[in-house]
Amino acid sequence: MLQAFAAAFRTPDLRRKLLFSLAIIAVYRLGAQVPGPGVSVEAINNCLEIAQNGSQRDIYSLVNLFSGGALLRLSVFALGIMPYITASIIVQLLVVVIPRFEQLKKEGQSGQAKLTQYTRYLTIALAVLQSTGIIALARSGQLFPGCSEPIIPSDSVWTTVVLVIALTAGTALIMWLGELLTEKGIGNGMSVLIFTSIAARIPAEGGSILQTRGGLVFTVVCAFAVLIIGAVVYVEQAQRRIPVQYAKRMVGRRMYGGTSTYLPLKVNQAGVIPVIFASSLLYLPQLISQLQGDETGSVRRFFENYIIDQSSPVHVALYFALIVFFTYFYVSITFNPEERADDMKRYGGFIPGIRPGRPTAEYLQYVLSRITLPGALYLGIVAVLPNFFLAVTQEGQNQNFPFGGTAVLIMVGVGLETVKQIETQLNQRSYEGFLK
Repeated sequence: MLQAFAAAFRTPDLRRKLLFSLAIIAVYRLGAQVPGPGVSVEAINNCLEIAQNGSQRDIYSLVNLFSGGALLRLSVFALGIMPYITASIIVQLLVVVIPRFEQLKKEGQSGQAKLTQYTRYLTIALAVLQSTGIIALARSGQLFPGCSEPIIPSDSVWTTVVLVIALTAGTALIMWLGELLTEKGIGNGMSVLIFTSIAARIPAEGGSILQTRGGLVFTVVCAFAVLIIGAVVYVEQAQRRIPVQYAKRMVGRRMYGGTSTYLPLKVNQAGVIPVIFASSLLYLPQLISQLQGDETGSVRRFFENYIIDQSSPVHVALYFALIVFFTYFYVSITFNPEERADDMKRYGGFIPGIRPGRPTAEYLQYVLSRITLPGALYLGIVAVLPNFFLAVTQEGQNQNFPFGGTAVLIMVGVGLETVKQIETQLNQRSYEGFLK
């Protein structure tokens, strides 16, 4: 990885892209530190100190993770990239449900541009809803339970409107920065910004473990993190290669085809999306229990003891089961064996020993259903492992464990993809130099 980056900095074109990417990341991190209009920075700092010394669990810990800690500070970039991720997932699901969206997907680049535009509109709408909800929580004191200081001193409607507009504009700016980074930088812009947000929290969490638990526990955590990263890298690179041969065919006066290639099916075909789905769904019981208000109610006590408590066996089992379910669900809507079989048949491709058409689709479905099982188990194990080490973190949160669960899956996946893109561009430039 380091050799790839060093070689990229020696190439003028890649060096400009890397420097541009670093500049976008710097702007993103700067915006995460700028407080929103009308927010008391002193009250935020005091409430954060109280929350760190206590054992409160907040329902927005996943959003706070993706925003790099900007959410709890109510900065301009408080919502982070989460509204865009949610909008993208919703649009992907609607492609399967709405025929118009499915038609746009098949139209190629023009249809994809319209779907991207719909994603942007939905991102803004979700940003307005989420910012309004977070501001309401901040005003009611539920954003920092146990802290009585007013985070937003002014109760005027104008202050609320301005703050909602500022947070929504911050989300729109992050979306633009991500697309700009994809176009003129290195890697997928949104993924790189998520990687930056998660990486920004690791030093603070590591320092907290070192101060509160001592050097021995910190060393064990680091060794444990290295083992997890190694296992994740191994599984993320694993794939089942299905051989595909293309028959020779005449187009005009030229002969095409006659080549052999393979169709790669990754073990983790769904990525980190099932973990995000499961985490978001498990936050609903805590939100419902807080809205109920009755702290002694049987429903709230049941949720707090069995569903919300991340060390509870019921929570761990439910979390694991949801990840396995969403893995199969997401793979089924993103990979269509019949469509792949039709594409192969159209271009004269076939799997040796399998007839083109429906038998090929059935074979692909057979392989995919069996390779998805180890991928789902892998995602579930990596995601729930930090739940057994909640005592190490100060706030008892899965997401606060360094290199744990969602964080390690995203960071390793984005890191591998970015390095692959750099190596691909380096190889292209090497071939150009050789041909010249």
